[in-house]
Amino acid sequence: MLPAHLRKYVVEQDYSRYTPVDQAVWRYIMRQLTDYLSEHAHPCYIEGLKRTGIDVDRIPEISRMSEKLEKYGWKAVPVSGFIPPAAFMELQAYGYLPIASDLRTIDHIMYTPAPDIVHEAAGHAPILIEPEFAAYLKSYAQVARKAIISREDMEQYEAIRVLSDLKEDPSSTPEQIEAANRKLADITAAMSDISEAALLGRMNWWTAEYGLIGSLEDPHIFGAGLLSSVGESKACLDSKVKKLPLTIECIDYSYDITEQQPQLFVTPSFAHLQVVLEQFAERMSFRRGGRYGLERAQRAATVNTVQLDSGLQVSGKLKSFSAAGERIDYIQFDGPCQLSYGDKELEGHGRTYHAQGFGSPLGLLEGDVDLESLDLRIGADSELRFRSGVVVRGKLKSLLRTPNQKKLLVVAFDACTVTHGTSVLFQPEWGVFDMAVGHRVSSVFGGPADRMTFGETEDFVAKTIPRKSWDAITKYKHSLYAEVRSIREDLENGSLKADEAASDRLEKVYSKVEADLPHDWLLRLEILELSHRLPSDSWRQRLQLELKNLSSDSTAKKFIEDGIRVFR
Repeated sequence: MLPAHLRKYVVEQDYSRYTPVDQAVWRYIMRQLTDYLSEHAHPCYIEGLKRTGIDVDRIPEISRMSEKLEKYGWKAVPVSGFIPPAAFMELQAYGYLPIASDLRTIDHIMYTPAPDIVHEAAGHAPILIEPEFAAYLKSYAQVARKAIISREDMEQYEAIRVLSDLKEDPSSTPEQIEAANRKLADITAAMSDISEAALLGRMNWWTAEYGLIGSLEDPHIFGAGLLSSVGESKACLDSKVKKLPLTIECIDYSYDITEQQPQLFVTPSFAHLQVVLEQFAERMSFRRGGRYGLERAQRAATVNTVQLDSGLQVSGKLKSFSAAGERIDYIQFDGPCQLSYGDKELEGHGRTYHAQGFGSPLGLLEGDVDLESLDLRIGADSELRFRSGVVVRGKLKSLLRTPNQKKLLVVAFDACTVTHGTSVLFQPEWGVFDMAVGHRVSSVFGGPADRMTFGETEDFVAKTIPRKSWDAITKYKHSLYAEVRSIREDLENGSLKADEAASDRLEKVYSKVEADLPHDWLLRLEILELSHRLPSDSWRQRLQLELKNLSSDSTAKKFIEDGIRVFR
């Protein structure tokens, strides 16, 4: 069962939304891809399509894919368009492959910057049958869950999503797209820091999305971004695209999702991906903790978790901290906050109770005395002097320990004053002072410790791409595509013989296309392919001539030539 903060991104696939044109677009792309990738992709790709329930001729049903993927330790869930990178990775950490259920338009048949079912299903799913890659993807997701994401990342991500959605929406105006482009450029130019999440995003881009495998001289494709793009899968192996050995230095290379990449990285094996991932993980705040991690969290201005050596976890937005070198003396969070242990919220210490924030001194007392060594008595007036100079005075209210009672986590005071020199850090009228117990910051990681209990953060809005409405002309076009598809399926299942009657039925459709859809190259290709199975006369020649005339457009020419080459 997925937690609520992830379930909000899951949608129904609603297979009825796919039009006959969508099915033809899927079929065209997949025929092109399988023709090229049977030679140039990692050997598991073609077999992976079959094993994960992906049919070349029909948009896959995600529920059926999920059943197939369970054999390999995964499930699939449909999502709508872009979802936050953090949510995408967390879903993968739970063993769910998020699949954008929408399909690119015919105008972006070669490549789309927006996630779609071609990219997610035909790109990501087939490689999951390779155990070492599947293990890497889950390991990556676990590491990515710990990454600190910044407020700037969130703003940039939202701008990218808006731009990509506009580019895929046929009703968008050039002015809207240009405005979205400018906004993204302005946000990107103003970014002051590259967060851990952004650096991990680069690693994901150069491996799971745009990765090559093998030797530098003869690499094969395994990245989903390449496996799902007819144009990029062909262009990426060109000598003009620089091939570099995959190392940790891949995170120094940024990328533009709207452009083909000038260089790609080649891993010698899927096992090597784990090596590079571990090298990066060693640099991250969740491993390093201390001042480094606190500085990362403070700059991010998002909800993160500071874990102390006692095991206490404080989740919220880190407002400030004081330190002497690597010694952390005081941490201060803006609210709401959560206190947890072992990624489970401590009873009574949720975001409602700590709505105004949380602050606490850390470290040893004067004389290097440990709090655990003191004889702390409930109801006694106490004064704690920390080595840092912080002084806590108040009446001891309660002691909160770990479930096994071995470690002290929180000491609570009534009528408490906390000072540091002349600075007053807490006053009695503010209520109970809950003091964290810990000598050092052992880890700092992204998001709340107990994500299910913490509830909603200031996250990306879960948006659903609206259902399209069609005018009468478009519905008529859909009906012609549907009739051609019906003829093909009837021929394949034996309910229609490849005789003059079938040829007449196809010719009637073509006559309507000839009269009413003068610029539709894809439907003409579908009809031409079928016509080679049937007896026909002059109308096939007319169709071939029409396609030749349509080929005067340089873009359509390439599509038509590639389409004819595949079915011959």
